[in-house]
Amino acid sequence: MTYLETQYGKPFTVNGFGGWFRSRCDEAGLPQYTAHGLRKAGSTIAAENGATDRQLMALFDWTSEKQANVYTAAADKKRLATEAARLIAGDQTQNKNCPTILSHREKV
Repeated sequence: MTYLETQYGKPFTVNGFGGWFRSRCDEAGLPQYTAHGLRKAGSTIAAENGATDRQLMALFDWTSEKQANVYTAAADKKRLATEAARLIAGDQTQNKNCPTILSHREKV
């Protein structure tokens, strides 16, 4: 199934679409954006919001779990690190001399 066509009514190739998108971003004054970058951002956001390997494969039309696992593994690592940091910090609400608590109270 073809969703995007060239100006000649033909399906874009992967490289052809990337080049076309690059030109549109440049024209819009957004040289920092690429089709690949937006796809990568979408994959990251989906994985961080709980998408599974299979869901990413369906969404981005990947045929292997290997590519999807890049994003789900990174999201899992980020989530686990956040949870572990909370274990190190513990409950500091009872620590009256904690500078971060005092700084927070001063701002409130």
